[in-house]
Amino acid sequence: MATEEDEQSSGFSLEGVDDVQDFVWGNEGESLDTGRYNHLYDLMKKGNKAFRDDRYEEAVHCYSKAHNIKPDDPVILSNRCAAYLRIGQFLKHRPASLSERRPLSGLDPTTHASLALKDAEQFMNLKNNSILAYILKANTLILLEKFELARDVILTGLQVDASSNALKKLEKFTANIFGKRNHGQTPRTDDFDCTVCLKLLYEPITTPCGHTFCRSCLFQSMDRGNRCPLCRTVLFISPRTCAISVTLKNIIERNFPAEYAERKLENDSLTNMGPDFLPLFVLDVVLPCQKFHLNIFEARYRLMVRRIMEGNRRMGMVILDSTTGSVADYACEVEITDCEPLPDGRFFLEVESRRRCRILRNWDQDGYRVAEIEWVQDLTPAEGTKERSDLQDMTDIVAEYARSWIRAAQEAARGDQMRLTELHKAEGLMPSTTDLESFSFWLATLTHRRPQERLDLLRIRDTTARLRRAYHFMKAEE
Repeated sequence: MATEEDEQSSGFSLEGVDDVQDFVWGNEGESLDTGRYNHLYDLMKKGNKAFRDDRYEEAVHCYSKAHNIKPDDPVILSNRCAAYLRIGQFLKHRPASLSERRPLSGLDPTTHASLALKDAEQFMNLKNNSILAYILKANTLILLEKFELARDVILTGLQVDASSNALKKLEKFTANIFGKRNHGQTPRTDDFDCTVCLKLLYEPITTPCGHTFCRSCLFQSMDRGNRCPLCRTVLFISPRTCAISVTLKNIIERNFPAEYAERKLENDSLTNMGPDFLPLFVLDVVLPCQKFHLNIFEARYRLMVRRIMEGNRRMGMVILDSTTGSVADYACEVEITDCEPLPDGRFFLEVESRRRCRILRNWDQDGYRVAEIEWVQDLTPAEGTKERSDLQDMTDIVAEYARSWIRAAQEAARGDQMRLTELHKAEGLMPSTTDLESFSFWLATLTHRRPQERLDLLRIRDTTARLRRAYHFMKAEE
């Protein structure tokens, strides 16, 4: 579930970045020739117009091309930082329902905020007496939920200009955040901070090149390439084999127990949602006993998958109900059995569907949906009763029919490699006939059904009724 800080930060509005700076005409003795300087000026003019028209991706594109021409220009850096911030906030607060109607690909909000932070820091190095530098950096840190660092920047900025309304509003926001926390924690330096998330190291890992990061931060960074986030050394490590630095972890836990516990709670709230909560991937109706692949390209789902992979590797798959415009009332839990990060930031997943659940309520978290659910099972006859014996006999008979049906379907699909692969995969997933509920779902996966038919199968809590329906589907395809 979302933590209290998540709820606080979800109400955050950017301050002091409503507009960008105009690029002043004039070569100013630069080493650029007139033609390149004219091109630079045109790029900045085009980028500023795009920003003011709320076309932030186009603005970033223009500013980045300008940055390639003149890397150390403070106006270019501050304008691109502002555009990254606006994109990050837009993605973070974009309603899941809107994303379901019109999916977005590209970087996730955390990555945009991290890019904004790099520009803000470079801008601050060039203009350390500019109040805008403090405003930009404070906004990026709040968007990244690094509230302690944000407040330090805000207080330093107020020493530069005590009348800054933007910094005053940001200071009030962070004060509200700190008002929710317990005070009196042990003071510490940034020696124990992760240089990626800028928070206290959690589950620290020291790389072969000698740098230390939070475990999740390191492998999130390596999603985009197998290099050290700090020195860019190529790393040949994987999450499954890389060990946590136990000695450093113990030192941090012993010296900062409250803050480390808070980091653990924060991490757990994102990665292990608890037995009654599931992040939702809104796509289609899935039945238990299926195995398939997913290509994750949307920014919001990239973020969700990274969090899931740090936890129990499970999510719910659900469809939008066309009658209500919201998610359907039933979903199916799927487990990620294999996750391949691709160079462009996408994920190629292999998943297996496990069990169904009923959605009690759902809400938005960082652009994707999270649901409170209850697990659902069939109302099967008790062991030893005649009804149970009859159901078992029926299942055994249908199982024999299913085996012969699959053989006939494989023979008929001899020239259709895709269908043959599908049938072989389904045959390998066949559960034991003693698991009556699972077998009835598996039987229903053998034929192609419309989404509404699959949703009805999820809702049915009578194993016999589901067996009969699946059997009739198969007979109809003979």
